[in-house]
Amino acid sequence: MLPKQYRLKKRSAFKATYKVRHSTHSGGVTLFAGILKKEETPTKAGFVVSKKTHKRAVKRNRLKRLMRESYRTLLKENCLGNSQKYLSLIFVGSERALGKSFAEIKNSIKTMLERI
Repeated sequence: MLPKQYRLKKRSAFKATYKVRHSTHSGGVTLFAGILKKEETPTKAGFVVSKKTHKRAVKRNRLKRLMRESYRTLLKENCLGNSQKYLSLIFVGSERALGKSFAEIKNSIKTMLERI
């Protein structure tokens, strides 16, 4: 599980991150990046899968778990690249990412983090 200090939870933080409109897309997952950090605080990450993606909560939660775990392992391996310059990150799962395996999700998240 992602440690509490790295989680993005407040609605206002989600809205502020979406408002910046700095995004990239890879393999059915979209990454929205917030504003650049001014002080040394940890980058917070949020994970979203819309009800429009799939009507079953089990499928949506599985995709969120896969994205969260892949981000956590990349954080542990210190392979996050330039993404640590941002205050917040939001990963949005789409319909194309539903049937993918953990390795495919992790690879797409890694490429997006390097690209941003």
